[in-house]
Formats: sequence, structure tokens, C-alpha cells
Amino acid sequence: MKYGMNLLLWSGEVTDELLPVCEQLKAAGFDGVELPMFNLDLDYASLGKKLDAMGLARTAVTIRGEEDNPISPDPAVRKKGIELTKKTLDCCAAAGVETLVGPYHSAIGYFSGEGPTQDEWKWGVQSMREVAEYAGQVGVMLGVEALNRFECYLLNAHGDSARFVREVDHPNCGMMYDTFHSNIEEKSIADAINAGGDKLIHIHISENDRSTPGKGIVRWDDNFDAIVKSGYDSWLVIEAFGLALPEIAAATKIWRRMFDDEITLATEGLAFMKREIEKRS
Repeated sequence: MKYGMNLLLWSGEVTDELLPVCEQLKAAGFDGVELPMFNLDLDYASLGKKLDAMGLARTAVTIRGEEDNPISPDPAVRKKGIELTKKTLDCCAAAGVETLVGPYHSAIGYFSGEGPTQDEWKWGVQSMREVAEYAGQVGVMLGVEALNRFECYLLNAHGDSARFVREVDHPNCGMMYDTFHSNIEEKSIADAINAGGDKLIHIHISENDRSTPGKGIVRWDDNFDAIVKSGYDSWLVIEAFGLALPEIAAATKIWRRMFDDEITLATEGLAFMKREIEKRS
């Protein structure tokens, strides 16, 4: 198993100012970091070299919005979404990122007032297939993320993600599992994890209040039992949010502080993940 930390807890973009935090995470025992990929104009090649020197591997996360929605009825909007995700993949390749995860299948925070139509599903699959073909060319994997019903409407459950990526049908398109969204949407944790099968390539470990994993009410025994039993052996990445950046706090609906400090959250979360995996090994 590989253990990572999503850097969105500190910032929406990774610059040299965040490198001391990365050094702390390496010293704490993390294998890698998850890079926010929202600003596509940073020097990701230089960043990748600096993280290589620290011995930290990389994954990355990005999103799409209403103006670049890959399931929009407007072909120009869909095209923009595809092109921006391709540009993100170029940044990933420059930074040495293994996997790009996130809800870039559709616009986050945008709702039609009903569930996805057949056309929206079709446009989503077509858009993602084009992105997956490009991901194969640049050597990056895709990890498609389902979000709970309050954040998007195309993919809400992990069974939805599994069906979606199987329809995309490309070797560079897999799916991820997230304990926070599962805690809201799923009836069976084991079924949600097993739905991905060989397409499950990434897992976010996230508490119900988005703070320190293991300190809330997520059904952790069910999650780790199913993860280990499934044979999954790749990234477990802590995804937590705080008040460090107003725009991220607003997007994640974080209004109050729920942990002592960011490094303590990371180190306690890492110890929790390793403990849960080791006692099932």
C-alpha cells in the first residue's frame, strides 16, 4: 500500500512556499502527495524535480465547472472541458504525476434539477474517452470520482463510476473510491468498493467532517475490511479540508475549525491508516 496526503489542506496550488510542508510529510512517513491542479500555468516540471529529490511520488486532482462542463448540451462547452483536462494531463506529465483523480466528468456544483439524461451520460462517456486516449499518450492514469448528490448529479455512487468507466472502455481510465462520499450515498460499503474491481485504482480516506481520519463516524471497520479483502494495493490518500484558504473553505462548506493543526491531522491520519491496514495483514 502507498500512503499520500492531498495538499488541498494547505493550498489550491503548489509553489515553492509549500515545499517545507512536503518535507514534513516525507519525514512523517508519507510516500507521496496529491497536487491540486487548478492553476495550469505553474512550472510543474520544476516542481516534479523538487519532489523527486525529496522522494515523494505524486498524484493530482482537478475539477470541471459549468463553463467547461463535459456533459453540457453545448458542443463548444464540452470541447472546452476536454481541452482543459488534456492541458491538465500535460501538467501531470511534466510533474511526474501517476494518476489524475477528481470529478472532471461533469461540472461540480452545477445542477439541472433532475438526474442525468441519456444524452448527458452519452456526452460524458464520449468526452472521457477522448481524454483517456490523450492520457494514454502522455502516460497518466485517470481516476474518475463520484461525488455525493449535493456536489454533482452525473456520478453519485461508486456503482455509477464503475459503469461509467467500463463504458469509456480505455486502459487509462479507472475509478476511485472516497470514504466521505460513500458515507453519504452507499447502502453497502463492501459493494461500493467491489464495484470497481480491476478499475479501482485510487482511494481517498476522508472523515465525515473532512477532518482527521479516524476521529469521526465513518464506518472505518467496514471500509478497511472491504479494502483489504478486495486485494486493493495502491494509493490511500488523506483528503481533508480546513480554513487555510477562503475559496476552498467556501467550496467545501467548511465554516469551523475541526482539528488542531494541519501537520497533526496528517501525521495522526497516516498512523491511523497504517494501523488499520497492518492489523488486517
